Formats: sequence, structure tokens, C-alpha cells
Amino acid sequence: MFAISLGDDGAELRPLEPWQAEEFLAHIERGREFIGQHVGLPDANKDLESARAFLQSYAEKAATDTGRIYGIWTADDKLVGGVLFRTMDLPQGTAEAGCWLEPSAVGKGLVTRAARVIIDWAVEERGIHRVEWHVSSVNEPSIAVARRLGMTKDGVLRESFFYRGTRADMEIWSILAPEWRAAKRM
Repeated sequence: MFAISLGDDGAELRPLEPWQAEEFLAHIERGREFIGQHVGLPDANKDLESARAFLQSYAEKAATDTGRIYGIWTADDKLVGGVLFRTMDLPQGTAEAGCWLEPSAVGKGLVTRAARVIIDWAVEERGIHRVEWHVSSVNEPSIAVARRLGMTKDGVLRESFFYRGTRADMEIWSILAPEWRAAKRM
């Protein structure tokens, strides 16, 4: 399996695969309430069987080139979060990226660094033209990541996301391949 360094702190980005379901579930348990504030990841991963099925669904997406999931590990080999392409549509040249972190990993720039790696791969290796970031309007940390990635706020889908009994506004942020490449040259 490959690992990509995320910087001098020893953090790494690695694929998350079905055989890692137990480690993935333990990570979700450590951050269940925090992660679940804005995304349904904890709700989709309640036990070992559902965690394995979730990771298997991404293995199938990777096999069909329609999505990817990667974990973020610290220098002491602890899974603390991840980034993903929830969707990838190669014929259209679009992908939707996302992220999550457990509380112990917040404020270290891990998501921004990891998202840069996968966005660069999608643009340069897979020919993706537009990468989107869908985020609840009240999820300020994730909005800050979109800004740090150089994304532009395209708009707000009012009350479009029904989550845990409440309707939330979802912001759509994006970056286009020419913008990504121009920002890398700076």
C-alpha cells in the first residue's frame, strides 16, 4: 500500500480499504459526536458490518473510477480523519471532494494538506476540470478549508440537506483546473 507524506509532522495520506474496517470504526467512535455535527459519516458506520460495507462501497467506486477514500494517519500511526471523492464523473470532468476529522486532529492543517494532494491528483492525473466542495452553511471549519484551497463559493442550496430532523442550507464551493494550476505556480 502507498502512503503520501503530508509534511514534516509525519502525517500520511493512505487509501482506506475494507480490511481496515475495525480501525476505521474505532476512529469513528472516538469522534462520533464531533464528526456527526455536519456529516452523516457516523450514522452510516454504526458497527463493524456497516463500516466494512461503507469501505467496500468506496473500493467499488475506486474500481469503477467513480470515487475514492483516503485516511489521514498521524506520525504515531493513528487514523484521525480522511478525505474523499464522494463522486467522480470522468466523462464530465467533475468530482465532489469532502473531509472529516476527529477532535484530536483539529487545527493542524491536515485536511487542507490532504485535500491538496487528492485535488492535484484528480486534476493532473485524472483530467478532472471541476472539483466541488459541498458544505453546511454553519460548518465554518470546512468552509475555511474550501477558502484555503482557493475555491470560489458558487452559491447556496437553501434547506437542501435534511439531516437528523433538520433542514440545512448547503454551500457549493468549487475550483476549476486552470485556477488550480495557476495557484500552484504562485
